[in-house]
Amino acid sequence: MAKKIIILNGPNLNLLGTRQPDVYGTLTLDDIELQCAERANELGLQIEFRQSNHEGELISWIQQCHGEGFSGLIINPAAYSHTSIGIRDALSAMDMPKVEVHISNIFARESFRHHSHISPVASGIICGFGPAGYLLALNAIIDLV
Repeated sequence: MAKKIIILNGPNLNLLGTRQPDVYGTLTLDDIELQCAERANELGLQIEFRQSNHEGELISWIQQCHGEGFSGLIINPAAYSHTSIGIRDALSAMDMPKVEVHISNIFARESFRHHSHISPVASGIICGFGPAGYLLALNAIIDLV
């Protein structure tokens, strides 16, 4: 039976493809989901891909992971990386591998983006590789689950 991985996406990622293509590229979130599904299939993983602009909804999804049979989590918390103690606390309560992903290199951007509340509770962090970071996260999480 394939291991289930949830991929969560935070605020404004629904605008990928049109929002700051010089920073985030031209792929849409649907394009990234399709690429992830293809890679997951190659790796023998099953994925569920979700996006929300609402912090509380992301927290609820994180809290439901065990009950829904997920073995690992990949999250692009977007701007919530820098602001959300709630998402950090929900992730820290999870006993499963967690990979934080950022499309851009958050350390090469504005100083307020240099700190992530999520990073200390993540198993690993991938940033700055564009949408390919999601595929790198899938490659990494398979060894952790």
